[in-house]
This record gives sequence, structure tokens and C-alpha cells, in this order.
Amino acid sequence: MFMKTLPLQFREGHIFVEIDGALWLVDTGAPTSFGALNSVLFAGQRFSLESGYANLTATSLSEFVGVACVGLLGGDVLGGFDHLFDVPGGKLVVSSAELSHEGARVPMDAFMGIPIVEVRIDGRTYRMFFDTGAPISYFQDSSLGTFPPAGRVDDFYPGVGAFSTETHDVPIALGGTSFRLRCGSLPGILGMTLMVAGTQGIVGNAIFSDRVVGYFPRRSVLVL
Repeated sequence: MFMKTLPLQFREGHIFVEIDGALWLVDTGAPTSFGALNSVLFAGQRFSLESGYANLTATSLSEFVGVACVGLLGGDVLGGFDHLFDVPGGKLVVSSAELSHEGARVPMDAFMGIPIVEVRIDGRTYRMFFDTGAPISYFQDSSLGTFPPAGRVDDFYPGVGAFSTETHDVPIALGGTSFRLRCGSLPGILGMTLMVAGTQGIVGNAIFSDRVVGYFPRRSVLVL
């Protein structure tokens, strides 16, 4: 069994874990990890890395997020472990054995290694990707414009690059827990990708801001 507590930083709307003095973006919405280094030692296991993914490198990633980092940890690395994200406390507990966490249990599905959860919005159920790499959430539904406006936001996506979207303040329920998430709308091909996966949006990392979250991908469960 391997268990380790790593420093966690929330900067510029993104979650970073510190490994051997270097920052890595933690992104459950990315199936593939990459970095400026050819490997990373995570939770006692060494993973080989490509230098980039979908035209994104550590250098361009750092420019997009506004924080110098050496790479991104995606589902191929994160998916093999249990995680306790404590953003308020600035730490990530990662374990090769099962961890426990008291809270509301949210079942997860997956598409191409990216986790999917069900949320309730305005009395209806929607399937959404769970993406720790997303600083805002997304809701691909015609009703988005009926919620209070929350301003324009710039974002980026691997393979697409930078884009901007008008956002709205949307109340959602996830596993019986209520949140108000700033939701935008994905442009063009990104929105179509959601349809292919049978999803209607993305739940971003704002749900981490005030609580400890258990992310247990091997058991297909999120605990809030």
C-alpha cells in the first residue's frame, strides 16, 4: 500500500499538485497526461509521459493558465488511485489502497476515461463531465440564458485553443448537495463532443472550493 500527502494549490482558477518542487495541473477532464519531463513519480509509481497532447505542451499550458507548471496529470495517471482533495487545506491525499470519506456519494460513469456525473437543474436531470481542469462549468441547454448573467469569461481547451463565453449563475444539485455554478456555453465542435458522449455540460472545479472531496475513480464514486 502506498499513501502520500502532497501540497495542493488553487491558483488562477486551476488546481495544481506539487511533486518534487514542481507544479502539475490536475485535470480529470483530460484522458492523457503530458509534461516537460519524460516521466513523473506519482503515488509511488512512475509514469512515462509524452511532451504534449492535442497541440498543448507544458509551455503553452503555462501560458493559458497563467501559472508556470511542468505538465498536466490526466485520467491515465489519476484513474489508478483514490484521492482526497482538500483545496481549503492545501493538500491532496493519494493512495493505492481504498480511502474513506464521509459525505454524499455521487455515482460516476465514464466516457473515454473522463468521469461523468448526474446533476439536477431546475427539476431536470442532466449528465455532465466532471472536470477538475475547468475553472468554470458549462451547460449546453437552451435554458442557460434564463439564469442570471455572470459576465464573459475567457477559457481554453486542448486542440481548440482560447475562446470566450457569456456565463450565467446556475443553481445545481449534485448528490443532494446544492451549488451555484458559473456556467458558460462551449463553442462549435466542443459542444458537439458533449452530444456524442450523451452529456449536456461540464461540472468544473468550483465544487472543491469549500470542502474536502473524495475522488475514487476505481470505484466510480465521488464523495462530497
